[in-house]
Amino acid sequence: MAVKLRLKRTGAKKAPRYRIVAADSRSRRDGRDIDTIGWINPTTEPETVYVNAEKALDWLRVGAQPSDTVRNIFSKQGIMKQFHDEKAAAKANNKK
Repeated sequence: MAVKLRLKRTGAKKAPRYRIVAADSRSRRDGRDIDTIGWINPTTEPETVYVNAEKALDWLRVGAQPSDTVRNIFSKQGIMKQFHDEKAAAKANNKK
């Protein structure tokens, strides 16, 4: 099963809210999800974002692929940098 980290739309018409979820890549956008990692409210100024960094890193470590939008959100939160630093450190330790 290929796991994707992507946005799931919630909220009312013309008032979107999104959850950042881990879901099977074959499931529908608003279908069943495996785990909820955070949420985003784009209607506030500035937009409100909450991401559980530990859950996000756990999913990235086991090979979940983030969508482009989720990757951008993680980059702004510093999660992608932290993940790449962990990977580089592990690779350096394996070479020794």
